[in-house]
Amino acid sequence: MSILSGKNILLGVTAGIAAYKTAHLVRLFIKAGAHVKVVMTPASKDFVTPLTLSTLSKNPVYSTFFDAGNDENEEWNSHVDLGLWADYMLVAPATANTLSKMANGVCDNLLLAVYLSAKCKVYFAPAMDLDMYEHATTKSSIEKLQSFGNIFIPPSSGELASGLVGEGRMEEPENIISFIENEIVKGLPLFNQKVLITAGPTYEAIDPVRFVGNHSSGKMGFELAKTAANLGAQVCLITGPSSEKISHSLIERIDVINAEEMYTEVHKKYNASNIAILSAAVSDYKPRIVSKSKIKKSSESLSIDLVKTKDILASLGTIKDKQFLVGFALETDNEIINATAKLKKKNLDLIVLNSLKDKGAGFKKETNKVTIIDKFEKISEFSLKSKAEVAVDIFKEILNRNYA
Repeated sequence: MSILSGKNILLGVTAGIAAYKTAHLVRLFIKAGAHVKVVMTPASKDFVTPLTLSTLSKNPVYSTFFDAGNDENEEWNSHVDLGLWADYMLVAPATANTLSKMANGVCDNLLLAVYLSAKCKVYFAPAMDLDMYEHATTKSSIEKLQSFGNIFIPPSSGELASGLVGEGRMEEPENIISFIENEIVKGLPLFNQKVLITAGPTYEAIDPVRFVGNHSSGKMGFELAKTAANLGAQVCLITGPSSEKISHSLIERIDVINAEEMYTEVHKKYNASNIAILSAAVSDYKPRIVSKSKIKKSSESLSIDLVKTKDILASLGTIKDKQFLVGFALETDNEIINATAKLKKKNLDLIVLNSLKDKGAGFKKETNKVTIIDKFEKISEFSLKSKAEVAVDIFKEILNRNYA
């Protein structure tokens, strides 16, 4: 998943030979999970067809202020609505003609009207011949657009349509996507921060086919990882056995089985982390001896000698330096008292409490109901919400405490 997932992207296409690249550009935006609408200048339709871009974007393509139907019912294309719809606007290719008009407020087609109406961040990727790109008026247009807050995606060097070789070639679609993703991430609150998250259960082997475990699905931890990544963080998700799926360019997933493996992987990543959230339901005990062969059902009862596993959260609390450390507590009795005691004992900055007494909370649920307690014993209670919403609430609490 990309940082562009779920975002509304408005692509403006102008009349340059590089317009043929916009078909691939639209496909890459869609692949990243974005919603795409395309606005074309009338002349750009000589280089790429609206049908192609409409099919790929799964939306109508706009090029005029109205679509002619019958004489009594012509459909108006609102430049204002399009400008308000977009989370980000990209003009690519941006010809010298369009750059000049954008820079000077000329509004003689729908694309320019949309640009002037847009409330979002606007990116532009020039494409033209070498001498045109080097001309003082083009340079002036680019500088002026940047002074307005628009983001310039520099062209690359290469063979141009004229046969000349030099600057002016529109950047390749893959690089444009990467450029926009990186620019977006830079403006997010957790940019340049590393977040460590644990999720899921651990399984402690009894024999080759049986284990001691719990009912954790890992969903809460996975939602925390997604939220952290969407806030711009580099995320390391260390998870026990879970059927949950995750795919995001900012998330590294490490799979483990038992508490010892999780302890080892967490300690490898902890020193470099800014925030650590341990939401995994780690087994408190493991069998002292693991049978190398399957234990046969030969008697009416079976006793297994259990020993404590390493306390991962406590071990991090003892070596905590710059990290903001968050733990989870699942309680059934004296919830606030027990969670606060755990917070202090393990040197945490926050603890997230959920109770099995709350309907809709706990393992294998789509929802959760949490109470968050900080190291100053400030208590914040939240209503029953989806785990995705709970993850957002937890990060708001972290960011509100100026963890860095």
